[in-house]
Amino acid sequence: MSRHYLYHMVAFLTVVIWGSTFVFTKMLLQAGLSPAQIFTLRFIIAYVLLFAYELFVCYFKSQTYSLKSQTLKDELLMVALGVMGGSVYFLAENAAMLYTTATNTSLIVCSCPLFTMLLMALVCRKSERFTKTQVFGSLLACTGMAVVVLNGHFVLHLSPIGDLLAFAACLCWVAYSLLTKRLIGTYSIIFVTRKLFFYGLLTIIPYYICCPDEARMFLAPSTAHFTLPTIFNLLYLGVVASLLCFLVWNMVIKKLGAVVATNWVYLNPLSTILFAWWLLNEQITPWLLLGTAFILIGMYLCDRKSKVEAQRSKV
Repeated sequence: MSRHYLYHMVAFLTVVIWGSTFVFTKMLLQAGLSPAQIFTLRFIIAYVLLFAYELFVCYFKSQTYSLKSQTLKDELLMVALGVMGGSVYFLAENAAMLYTTATNTSLIVCSCPLFTMLLMALVCRKSERFTKTQVFGSLLACTGMAVVVLNGHFVLHLSPIGDLLAFAACLCWVAYSLLTKRLIGTYSIIFVTRKLFFYGLLTIIPYYICCPDEARMFLAPSTAHFTLPTIFNLLYLGVVASLLCFLVWNMVIKKLGAVVATNWVYLNPLSTILFAWWLLNEQITPWLLLGTAFILIGMYLCDRKSKVEAQRSKV
C-alpha cells in the first residue's frame, strides 16, 4: 500500500471516529452535561495529555520545550486556530441545533469541503487549480452527503438564526483547515495541535463569563453526572476523538492538502448514522446506500488530480 492511500485510510478512520462523537455527545447530554461542559472537558483531557507527552519527550531527548511561536504573527494565527477549530466552531455548531433542526445543521456544516475548495481557488490561484472533474466530484459527494442526511425526507425548515450559526461553524472549519495547512509548514504537527487545544480552552472563557450558570455547572459539577459510562465517554472524546484525531488530521492536511482532506468530511453523517444504528438501534435505509455511493465516487473523482501529480513527481 502506497503512502498516498495510507493517508486516505487514516483520514477515513478519523472521520468515522468524529462521526461517532455525535452519538457519544448525545449520551453525555442525556446524562446531564452541557455542550460547553463537554467541549471544555474533552479539550482539557487532550491538552494535558499532549503537554505531558511533549515534556516527557523533551526530557529524555534533552530538548528545549517550546511554549510560543517564532513570531507574534504566528502566535496570533495559533489563537485563530484555537477559535476556528475549537471554541467558536463547537459553540456555533451546538447553538445552531437550539434554533434549527439537526438536518439543517448537518447539511450546512458538512458542506465545508465545497467552501474550502472555493477559498483555496481564490486565495491560492497559482498553487491550487481544480479541474472540471474535481469540481464535479466534489458536487457529487456533496449531493451524496445531502441524500444521507435527508434520508428520503426532503423537507427543510428554514431558521435564519440557526442556519446562520451552522454556516458560521462551516466557515470556522474551512478557516481551520486553511490555517493548519499554513502553520504545519513551519511548525511540528504536535506543536500546532497543542496550540489548538490551548487557545480553544482559553477562548471559551468569555462564554463562561457571559453565562454564569454554565460556569457554575462546570466548576461545581454534580457527582451524579459522572457515572462510569459518562467517564468512559469523556475519555473517548478527549483521548481518541480530540487528541489522536486532531493530531492525525493535521498530518493528513499536510500530506494530502486541505481540499482533499476536507472532502472526507462528507462521510461524517454516514459514520454518525452507522454508530446510531449500532448503539441507538436506528434504521439504515436504501437512501443511505445511495448517498454513500455518491460520496465515494465523488471523492474518487476529487482525488484524481493529486494522484496524477504524485505520479508526475516521480518521473
